[in-house]
Amino acid sequence: MKVNELVHDQLELLLHQGNLEGAKTLLIPVQPADIADAIEALDEPMQAIAFRLLSKTEAIEVYEHLETPVQQALIQKFKRQEVLDIVDRMSPDDRAKLFDELPAKVVRRLLSQLSPKEREATALLLGYEEHTAGRIMTPEYISLKEHLTVTQTLDRIRSLANASEIIYYLYVTDTSRQLTGIVSLRDLVVSSPDKTLGEIMTRDVVHVRTGTDREEVARLIQRYDFLALPVVDREFRLVGVITVDDVIDVLEAEATEDIYALGGVQSDGDKYFQTSLLVVARKRVLWLLILLGTNTITSTIIRSQSSLLQEVVALAAFIPLLTGTGGNVGAQSSTVVIRGLNTEELNDLGAVQVVFREGLAGLMLGGFLGLMATIYFSLTEDFVVALSVGISLVAISVLASIAGSSLPFLFRSLGLDPALMSAPFITTAVDVLGVLIYFNIARAILGF
Repeated sequence: MKVNELVHDQLELLLHQGNLEGAKTLLIPVQPADIADAIEALDEPMQAIAFRLLSKTEAIEVYEHLETPVQQALIQKFKRQEVLDIVDRMSPDDRAKLFDELPAKVVRRLLSQLSPKEREATALLLGYEEHTAGRIMTPEYISLKEHLTVTQTLDRIRSLANASEIIYYLYVTDTSRQLTGIVSLRDLVVSSPDKTLGEIMTRDVVHVRTGTDREEVARLIQRYDFLALPVVDREFRLVGVITVDDVIDVLEAEATEDIYALGGVQSDGDKYFQTSLLVVARKRVLWLLILLGTNTITSTIIRSQSSLLQEVVALAAFIPLLTGTGGNVGAQSSTVVIRGLNTEELNDLGAVQVVFREGLAGLMLGGFLGLMATIYFSLTEDFVVALSVGISLVAISVLASIAGSSLPFLFRSLGLDPALMSAPFITTAVDVLGVLIYFNIARAILGF
C-alpha cells in the first residue's frame, strides 16, 4: 500500500471516530504532498476538518499541492480571514494559478484584501498572457550587486532566505535592475570570503523573456539541467525566476494537451474528468462530425463500385483489412513525427528528409505485409484477388506513411498545433484514399 493511501485510511478512520488529536498527530511527520493526496481522497465535509488540523505554515504548503477543485471547495467553507491568511502566504505563481480557476468576482475580492506586496506580485503575473514565462514565474528571488563580498552576500542571504523561493542561485543586477550575472550557492561557499560577486559570477546568463512560451522554458531547463531560470522584461530587467517544479507542471500539462489532441479530443488542460458531460460532448462532437462527414466519402466510393463488387464479391471482405492497416501505419508515422517536432529532434533533418524516410519505411512495411497477404489469401481466394490485396497494401502503406509524416509539418507551417493532426484524422483520410486505390488496382488487375 502506498504511503498516502495508508495515511488516508488512518486519517479517515480517526476523523470518523472524532479523534482529532490523533489525526493531528498522524499528519505531523507526513510530507505536504502526501497530506494533500490524503485530504483529496476524503469526503468533502471531512476535507475542511482535516485541513484545519494543520498548522498555518504547513497549511500553506499543503494547499499549494491540492487540486484546484478542492482548493475552490475549501475557499467556500473557510471564514474570510482564514482564506486570506492562506492565499496571502501562497507563492505568487501558485496564487496566480489558483486565481485563473476562480470566478472573477472571488478573485477581485481576494486581490483587494491581499497585502500590498502580494497584491502587486499577483497582479504582475496575471498581467502576462497564459502559457508564457511571465505567467509561471515567481517574483520571489534574491538579487545582489556585484561589489558585495562573499561574506556580505552570505549575511544578506541569511536575512532574505525566508522571503525567497530559491537561494541556490543568486542573481546579480546593476542599478537599473538589469541582469548582469549569476552565482550559484556552491560557487559562493567555496570562494574566498574577501572576493566580490563580480569576480566569481558568470556573466553569460541563460535567460528567457516574459513572453517566451512555457514549452521553450521547459526545453531550456532540460537542456542545461538548471534548477531555475531567470526571466527578464524587454529592458533586460530581472522580474522573476522559474523553478524546476513549475516546469514539471508545464511538461505534464503540455503532454496531457498533446495526448488529448492526438485522440481528437478538445480539453482544457488536465481537467477533462472534472468537466461536465454536456461540455465534454460538445467539445468532442466537432471532430466526430468532421470525421463522420469524411467517412461518407468512403461510403460513396464503395457504392460507386457496386458493379465491380457484384462481379467479385470477395473484394468487399478485404476493405476493413486495408483501411485498418493504412490507418495504423499513418498513425504510427504521425505519432513519431509529432513527438519529434515537440522534442525538436527533427530540427536538423527537415521536412523533406523526414517525409522521404517515412515513405521508404512505408514501402518496406507495405512490401512485407503485401507479400504475406498475397501468399496467405491465395490459399483461400482467387490468386488475382489476393494479388490485388497485396499490391494495394503496398500502395496504401506508402500513402499512409507520407500523409502521416507530412501533414504535421503542414499544420505547423500554418501556425497550428501539429498534434491536431491526430490519429483519427489520419485514419479517416487514409480510409478514403485507400479504398479508392484498392478499387482502381483491382479493376486494373481484374481487367474491368
